Parts: sequence; structure tokens; C-alpha cells
Amino acid sequence: MVLILLGTQDQPFERLLKAVSNQIKKGKIKDDVIAQVGCTKFNDKKIQTFDFCDKEEIEKLIRKSKYVICHAGVGTITECIKNNKKVIVVPRLKKFKEHTNDHQVQITKEFENKGYILPVYNIRNLGKKIDELKKFKPVSYESNNENFKQALIKYIEK
Repeated sequence: MVLILLGTQDQPFERLLKAVSNQIKKGKIKDDVIAQVGCTKFNDKKIQTFDFCDKEEIEKLIRKSKYVICHAGVGTITECIKNNKKVIVVPRLKKFKEHTNDHQVQITKEFENKGYILPVYNIRNLGKKIDELKKFKPVSYESNNENFKQALIKYIEK
């Protein structure tokens, strides 16, 4: 199963769902597709959709998935890589009214530079990135919580 996660943003992200639908039609995606669509209205018989669910259900779906295609939400990406999933990240863009600014591009670049994800900056490249998944070996996730905690303790002690 392929999992699509659009997050809880109140703006639609139909561009990604149309691209996934196109990849199904082209035969690049042969697995069942389940999509958490949030506020995006989208109807395709080949994609099972739901709006929202609780965190535990999302985590179960992530664990069951073959790979994940998602927006560039830090929580979404982190949950996927913590579960050793291959992740294709498509940032929401301001020019398409998918977000209020382009900070998701910066988030995508950070995770890409660390070797955690495959990015899609141009939606026409989604099929190419799906092909790259076969050879992609993501870097294992390492939490930075301990370093952050130590820095915070040092700051408070000053």
C-alpha cells in the first residue's frame, strides 16, 4: 500500500493528488493507494481517501505502507523516517495557494540534504522519483532531542 499524507493545512493540495492519480494511470503505482486529504476535495476511484484521523491511526498506516508520498510537514516526515519508510516529499507552494509561504521548500531541502527523503520540486518529476525509490537508501533517522535538551539546560543555567 502507498500512503499519501497531506497533513492538516486548511488549504487544498489537489496538485499532488492529481499527480498521484496520473502515476496510477501510467502504471508507475500498482499498489493500493490510501490518502489522508485533509481539506482537499478530491475524487478518484483508484485512491481511497479520508479527511482526518487520530495520530495513532496515521502511525499504523505509515507502518503498513510500502512507501509514503507527503507534503513537507516536519511531523509527517519525521514520523515516516522514524518508521524507516522511504518518503517522497512534495512541498506545498504559495504560488498554487497551497500554503501562505514557501517554507515547505526549505524543510524539504533540509531533509534532502541529510539524505532522509527524495524531494519533488517539480510535480512532473513524481514518476521519476517513484522509479528512484527502488535504489534509494535513506539515512537512518537520529533524533536530536538529547542535544537540544542539553543546550536548553545550559541556557537555563546561565
